Amino acid sequence: MRKWMALLLALALGGLAAHAEADPTLYLSDFSTGTDGWYARSMGQAVVSVEDGALRIEGWTNDWNSPGRDFDLIPGGRYDFSVQVRQNQADAASFMVSVAHTVDGAESYENLAFAEAKRGEWTELSGTYVAGDFSRFVLYVETTGAPALDFDIRDFRLAAPDGLPDPASWPEPMAIEAVEDLPSLKALYADAFDIGTCAGGFMAMQDEPMAFVESQFNILTPENELKPDAVLDVGMSLVAAMEDETAVAVRFNAAEPILNYARDHGLKVHGHVLVWHNQTPDVFFREGYRSGAPLVSREVMLARLENYIRQIMEYMEEHYPGLIVSWDVVNEAIDDSTGELRDSMWLKVVGEDYLARAFEFARKYAPEGTLLYYNDYNTAYLNKQNGIVKLLEALIAEGNIDGYGFQMHHAVAQPSLAQITASVERIARLGLRLRVSELDITVDDNSEDSFTRQAQLYGDIMRLLLAHADQFEAVQFWGLTDNMSWRASQYPLLFDAHRNPKPAFWAVADAAAER
Repeated sequence: MRKWMALLLALALGGLAAHAEADPTLYLSDFSTGTDGWYARSMGQAVVSVEDGALRIEGWTNDWNSPGRDFDLIPGGRYDFSVQVRQNQADAASFMVSVAHTVDGAESYENLAFAEAKRGEWTELSGTYVAGDFSRFVLYVETTGAPALDFDIRDFRLAAPDGLPDPASWPEPMAIEAVEDLPSLKALYADAFDIGTCAGGFMAMQDEPMAFVESQFNILTPENELKPDAVLDVGMSLVAAMEDETAVAVRFNAAEPILNYARDHGLKVHGHVLVWHNQTPDVFFREGYRSGAPLVSREVMLARLENYIRQIMEYMEEHYPGLIVSWDVVNEAIDDSTGELRDSMWLKVVGEDYLARAFEFARKYAPEGTLLYYNDYNTAYLNKQNGIVKLLEALIAEGNIDGYGFQMHHAVAQPSLAQITASVERIARLGLRLRVSELDITVDDNSEDSFTRQAQLYGDIMRLLLAHADQFEAVQFWGLTDNMSWRASQYPLLFDAHRNPKPAFWAVADAAAER
């Protein structure tokens, strides 16, 4: 049984005001009396201090080093939050509010809100978080893709606009018995396609979960660590641009723990992602890499793009030869509503051929044999699917694309199996190599009925993919255990928080055995 009374008592004793209809605020800190429980999340090198009603963090060396605080949240509760951030060292820096949640000693993470803070300006980040089924919650504020800079936070507010949930409304977890000598999915699918998952850099430094990953999977995708905001070194690019506007500086400190583990344990890596409209610093498109500066010309941006891709490929070939077997060259370029190219900075600065040029540069610099993919979600929905097919046909004509990656972030209720089947078969007819780059299936609760329906859909999808095994290179589940998923509150994966197999695992295993 969950310790509901202990949680409620902690809310009262931990500095959280009692919920009132007139004011849903549970917690508000102006740092007028000290750090109020906030601390520096680091290995000891970062420190926090308070001055003039703001909390400052200094001395950090990694993005995850950040000011954080433990909060006794109730699973199932919906919480609104807001905080103001300020930095004085860069023209602009990207910030986000994240949560680290823990169950049975396993920590996982979600990114909740994003904003760009210009030099010297207080900038607000705000959002909503529905607490999953965890025993510990740490909310924290971090930078993304920025050089190490000191920053301040103030006025952190947490509210429960709907009130705290009735404990009786939250279902007890379905009992799943631990299984020894669990069959290995990578072995079951060895003659069909690779089976993989995603991993973050912090997870890659923990032996126990990574040993479990290695037992089940043979290919990894870095979850965020090879995205542009992690790779583009804005500070060094700014310096380099003083002499050459086309210069680009890159760094790989975030990705190295994952890459090192994969190299040392014989796992393949799928690179994600070179070009994306999201998680790409706005200054990448601006003169001198300066916030608010005019946009660069098409010619300069194309040169930056080529330099960026070239340096990534050269670094990987020098330090991790043969490790990265494939890349998502471009991610999510098709708009959901129109089926046309998404309105992005890439489209605005370069034009409609930015995808073709990205694939051209990737083909030019990628080691021989590296497969180059276009990756997107909602392929099962016809309007989006039409746009994806149109784009793929154009890229095929250019001659630099190898394959298509299906992001199958589905729910048991939608899309239907018929829609999923039609999309796979239509894309397969284009003759491309295929992969499921991101697979998870959400349910409404953790009841036996929900998990049975989830397992049925997982099994049906795997049988569909096995029918096209001659074209599929890999199927990768987007996360290891439910509590480590970006959709943790909806139990989307094959293993529960204790790494016990759910019915979905056995459905995936049975699909392989049925061949």
